[in-house]
Amino acid sequence: MQASTTAEKIESLLNKKQAMARQDQSGPRLADYLSAAPVQELVPGANRLGVPGGDPTVAPAFTGDKQVGYVYLTSDVVNTRGYSSLPIDILVGLSMDGEIVGAKLVDHHEPIVLIGVPDSAVVNFINGYVGKNYYKAPPRPGDAPPVDIVSGATVTLMVVGDSITRSSMLVARAHIGGEQSTAGAAAAAAAAAPTEKRSIVMDEGSVQSWDELLASGAISHLHVSVDDVNQAFIKSGRQGAIDRPEPGDPEDSFIDLYAALVSVPSIGRSVLGQADWDWLKERLKPGQQAIVVAGEGRYSFKGSGYVRGGVFDRIEVIQGDNGIQFSDSDHERLGDIMAAGAPSFREIALFTIPADATFDPTEPWRLQLMVQRVMNVQQKAFTTFNLNYELPASLVKVEPIAAAPAAQGAAPAGATDWEQDPQLWKQIWIAKTGQIIVISFALVTLIGLFFFQDQLTKHEKFYKRFRIAFLLFSLFWIGWYAKAQPSVVNVLTFTHALMNGFHWDYFLMDPIVFLLWVATAVSMIFWNRGAFCGWLCPFGALQELTNKLARALHVPQIKVRHGVHTRLAGLKYVIFIGLFGVSLYQMALAEMLAEIEPFKTAIILKFIRDWPFVIFAVLLVGAGLFIERFYCRYLCPMGAALAIPAKLRIFDWLRRYKMCGNPCQLCAVECPVQAIKPEGDIDPNECIQCLNCQQLYHNDNRCPHLIQKNAKLRKKPAPASATPAAPVTVVTRRKSIGKGDGDVQPQAH
Repeated sequence: MQASTTAEKIESLLNKKQAMARQDQSGPRLADYLSAAPVQELVPGANRLGVPGGDPTVAPAFTGDKQVGYVYLTSDVVNTRGYSSLPIDILVGLSMDGEIVGAKLVDHHEPIVLIGVPDSAVVNFINGYVGKNYYKAPPRPGDAPPVDIVSGATVTLMVVGDSITRSSMLVARAHIGGEQSTAGAAAAAAAAAPTEKRSIVMDEGSVQSWDELLASGAISHLHVSVDDVNQAFIKSGRQGAIDRPEPGDPEDSFIDLYAALVSVPSIGRSVLGQADWDWLKERLKPGQQAIVVAGEGRYSFKGSGYVRGGVFDRIEVIQGDNGIQFSDSDHERLGDIMAAGAPSFREIALFTIPADATFDPTEPWRLQLMVQRVMNVQQKAFTTFNLNYELPASLVKVEPIAAAPAAQGAAPAGATDWEQDPQLWKQIWIAKTGQIIVISFALVTLIGLFFFQDQLTKHEKFYKRFRIAFLLFSLFWIGWYAKAQPSVVNVLTFTHALMNGFHWDYFLMDPIVFLLWVATAVSMIFWNRGAFCGWLCPFGALQELTNKLARALHVPQIKVRHGVHTRLAGLKYVIFIGLFGVSLYQMALAEMLAEIEPFKTAIILKFIRDWPFVIFAVLLVGAGLFIERFYCRYLCPMGAALAIPAKLRIFDWLRRYKMCGNPCQLCAVECPVQAIKPEGDIDPNECIQCLNCQQLYHNDNRCPHLIQKNAKLRKKPAPASATPAAPVTVVTRRKSIGKGDGDVQPQAH
């Protein structure tokens, strides 16, 4: 069944060659894809489509002679492209009032979704937008998608959701609502102009008790029971979440949540106490606000995300169309609430609203609490509860203001903060600020390692422990946590983008992979491909760590003869050149053939995949138990792509002695990837900069050159009865007559 499915996909991709050629042409492409889905699937009840036209291009959908909707192609409307730098084409059906009534993915070239993520998961994600009307109810910037994003395809599905959302608003505004005249827009703006000025009463007033603050509304309260949570997930209709109810008595408290705007003087003095209130006044910038949030119960409003990534992802302040999430830099932990009669709380936090955030303390707002439930190893479900807050009227001062003259050239009706929101890649970078900090620190550490490698490798134990620790970080954090495994597909995509209109936006979609690529590109000038292949590649780390475990368990190691090794190492170049050639013919087919890389299976999908892919990945890891980094040495097209420009390096950091290679062969024998030739030269195309040879270079107890040198320095006339000095063992290479490869053997000197 799996083989048949794969064959069908390959045949389908080959048949798309003509469609790919049309993608390079400018102009609407809706007509090319209308046959990809029945009209009734996109607009229920419709039985025919009209001629595509208009700006943006749409095809009217009819039931008989009555128009019942529109059909359009997302890539004709918005220029949101995926990580492959090519459009993600989705046919969308809109009703006559702007509701999304149908959607179908008809073409894409995303390397992650192509193979590895079930088609059903992608279809389910897209169908989550059906029923949404973003024309009547525009989304708030930062809103979560209506369906949980599938693990392993985060960037691609964010692009899909962004494309559907933005395009539906633009099409509805152009074809359903029309555009208002400038005069009409100006009149509407003038009518909506404020007629009063609202501000906080800055009188510090008297200190109030907890009950008084609650009664006045200065502190707002939200109680969520176990039953409330379970009922919310039942209403969501997500069976995986329904099947895993919160245990306990339905009346048990899930969370008691309280919030107060403590930047208001009378509230701040009462909640914080005089000393902390004075401290807060000094800290806040003019006009800046602060909120205290306190929680009690089994559910934490803080969670653990802010520890890993710097963002409190379970709570968000929402006011109108603006959402404010807090980072660890906005947070201070409080030990207690100082108001008389206040209960004790499991968690109390002071959040400072960022100075550049849009927030009016005199207007109502809500604290949105997100509750998550794990459905399986790849998916989580979410529901939200709102704690509503509004300052007591006694703390708001209202002053009338004169009406302003009508604005000239006002913005068109229907414009929302969504269009003004940062580009999608910027949103992703902001969301992953914590991860960016972690990977940046790791890269700086690695640069320091290479620049001070002599000092590090002089300490054998420290060097070995440091290397194991960094490999564990690469595997578990870069690979399995951040899912940032660069691939040869990235190389092919970059080349394809250079030939078909390069845009940085496409490559900025995944910040961790982008930073790894930048670091790899820079490091190639100094250290060839070794910085990535030897230290930053998660699958390379998996191979080396499992091989170390195998050695500890005394698994026999296979030593490949140098001549055979050299010939086998050429395979990866053949594979890369083949993939590169196929990519020039058909990029999508090259992406499928790139499955010779086990990266998606072993790292991104953590071996949770169809069995043929899992068996292939396990076999490659298994081969590495007997031949260290087997895949890296002989099959990796990514390594070949990085090795080709190895001659461009301008520095040679690896140090050698004159006797290295003649007669000593110790480094060559112990090189984990056999990158040192019998003659002593280091092959830059194969070297992974593991620094094992440099550790031997500085080792007084193992390097024959240093042992002999130190022996000469210590040599003195010895008494006749003195014990003869122990012989020095030098690993040398003995040529065998009539053979191309010599035998490596120790000789005593």
